[in-house]
Amino acid sequence: MRTFSMFFLVVLSLTTVPRVSAQPAERKGLEFFETKIRPVLVEHCYKCHSEEARKNKKLKADFVLDSKAGLRKGGVTGPAIVPGKPSESLLLKALRHEGDLQMPRNGKLPAAIVSDFETWIKLGAPDPRDGTQTAVTEIDWAKARQFWAFQAPVKHPLPKVKNTAWPKRDLDHFLLADLEKRSIKPAGLASKRDLIRRATFDLIGLPPTPAQIDAFLKDESAEAFARVVDRLLASPHHGERWGRYWLDVARYAEDKALAFVTPRPHAYRYRDWVVQALNKDMPYDRFVRLQLAGDLLNDPEPDYAVKLAGLGFQGLGQEYHRGSVAAQVIADELDDRVDTLTRGLLGLTVACARCHDHKYDPIPTRDYYSLAAAYNGSNLDVRPLADNDTIERYRAWQKKLKEAEAKAGQFKDKKKRSAAEIKEIVDRNEDVVRLRKEAPPPLPMAHVINGGGTPMRVHQRGNVERLGDSAPPGFLRILPSAKTDKFTRLELANAIADPKNPLTARVIVNRVWHYHFGRGIVGTTSNFGVLGDRPTHPELLDTLAMRFMEAGWSLRWLHREIMLSTAYQLASTSDPANVERDPENQYVWRYAPRRLDFEAWRDAWLAVAGRLDPNQGGPSTELTQADNVRRTFYAKVSRLEPNKLLVLFDFPDANVTSDRRSVTTVPQQQLFVLNSDFTIETAKAFAKRLEQAAPKDEERIALAFRLAYGREPTPIELRASVEFVRDGGMKDQLTPWEQFAQAILASNEFLWVD
Repeated sequence: MRTFSMFFLVVLSLTTVPRVSAQPAERKGLEFFETKIRPVLVEHCYKCHSEEARKNKKLKADFVLDSKAGLRKGGVTGPAIVPGKPSESLLLKALRHEGDLQMPRNGKLPAAIVSDFETWIKLGAPDPRDGTQTAVTEIDWAKARQFWAFQAPVKHPLPKVKNTAWPKRDLDHFLLADLEKRSIKPAGLASKRDLIRRATFDLIGLPPTPAQIDAFLKDESAEAFARVVDRLLASPHHGERWGRYWLDVARYAEDKALAFVTPRPHAYRYRDWVVQALNKDMPYDRFVRLQLAGDLLNDPEPDYAVKLAGLGFQGLGQEYHRGSVAAQVIADELDDRVDTLTRGLLGLTVACARCHDHKYDPIPTRDYYSLAAAYNGSNLDVRPLADNDTIERYRAWQKKLKEAEAKAGQFKDKKKRSAAEIKEIVDRNEDVVRLRKEAPPPLPMAHVINGGGTPMRVHQRGNVERLGDSAPPGFLRILPSAKTDKFTRLELANAIADPKNPLTARVIVNRVWHYHFGRGIVGTTSNFGVLGDRPTHPELLDTLAMRFMEAGWSLRWLHREIMLSTAYQLASTSDPANVERDPENQYVWRYAPRRLDFEAWRDAWLAVAGRLDPNQGGPSTELTQADNVRRTFYAKVSRLEPNKLLVLFDFPDANVTSDRRSVTTVPQQQLFVLNSDFTIETAKAFAKRLEQAAPKDEERIALAFRLAYGREPTPIELRASVEFVRDGGMKDQLTPWEQFAQAILASNEFLWVD
């Protein structure tokens, strides 16, 4: 018993412990500064607290805010901020108007802005300013277009490699050439068991079944793994897995961020649209066009759900209460749409140009408002997913029913009625009953965006009350686009989905690569600008982007191309010499082990225990309901009250577009695994499944390992497990088999994919 008791404790102590470090947040912090902090400092503070104010003898409190050093030094009252410690930062107290020190003097800033400063200080107050004053100059467009991201991608010839037997796909040649150049020897190939587990989690977010593993192990043909990949790509669960990644980018949520607004009951229509689009391998350029301008496309699509439900991409975006500052609210909503669109589809931080010319990329403020015109004048609405005739028939029926119900309710109660009155009452009630029986099917509704395309004037320093020159509606000048007299969402969609656009294909290819390998060829998947990472393999990225477009913008083709490569099929084995040369595995010399995100982890628990509800689509469910055994993908996502369990396990903030998951380890995660009702009930179900599946202890234990890990137990594991369950386990409310089941599910091996 002692052997397994120690095993049991070790297994649980390892739960949710990451084996690789999380991605650094430095660039995210700098982007936050440029988007949320610098514009406020410029607008409200520099007049009295800058080197320019010192020069004009208007400096207050010997405090300059236009440089990082000046902000950290503070003024006569001492340092203004303590990075990482908002409660100790005088600047934040001043913005909150706590005590005598109050900034700005002419009135307190909105609570949302103050909250942004608190967030920024928590992030460590990242600040790229070095104190130098840069003169405002015109952009040298010819020079700007020389930057790699703004040049058109081209297909490159395959580079020569020494080990000609290693590459299986074209992309392998590019990777191996760089490895050989750096004297890095790639790891060997993964075992077939590791490979099918890796591929299954990657493509459908669930573990492979023992039968699927056995079939793959028995298939010794050269096409064995290709058949696995094709089967998984054809699975209806593929859209659920990869739809979640897209919904992170689209900042999908089912309500608004303010308490006085109603939920969005039809949000799931967009979620389900994404799933179906991915399952049908909708060409990515059409995927983009339908989400931006499905209502404006002139094409023969007969299914209005396909044509209109994708408009939830912006139709489910931020919407604020107009109140007395309608112009400011409209500007903030436009900013949300521009930011989500440009980061998500173009990999550019265009929103940084809302208040001033972009500090790093060739995006002047004028271009921000030129592009925003596509959404200016738009509104969020609820629309039937049906043609006009169907809608009119439904509304006509509603009108008749309403009139019939009104007539049926006209007679007031009285003791005596004539025979004619009685007949009239009966006839009118029969009309109501008949019309209710004739009810047409309810119209499916979706949250959409309407309108847009109204030209804008530049908001000087982002201030809606300071209108500058007109911004001619149109696309970003740094990117190619057709000349047009108007710029609606349709022109915007066409400009983004244009094969001549140098960014669109690169960005989505890089996103898919990121989720398969744990890091993109460009590490900053939503920032291809100057502040972003440079591609580790630029020729590979360009060649993949070109071939992706030539393959009809097929995401299924892209998955297959990546997964059938030697690089994807490498083992996760580490090597000290390689680690020294490439510690972050940027050049893909091995498969980087990854911790399952919460959705895949929870779903895998349910699947292994035999509890998972495979039904797809439909209204969302409350994740914390005791009887909720649907895939986590179908859990309700709230901006107003984020689900605490999702937040605990690093679910992204639905208020903003998100391109990756952070990886944290906190005690509450381990406590959830040990004590939550969900884990206890799932462990019980898993134990029951094992007990019903086989009569012998050894057979049950072997099945547990096959279901959870895709392998047989080692002799030591088998012996220790048998001893544990036969000796009665540990003192606990759970039975020995339930304790064993929980230990298996809670282990690091279950949580990680190699």
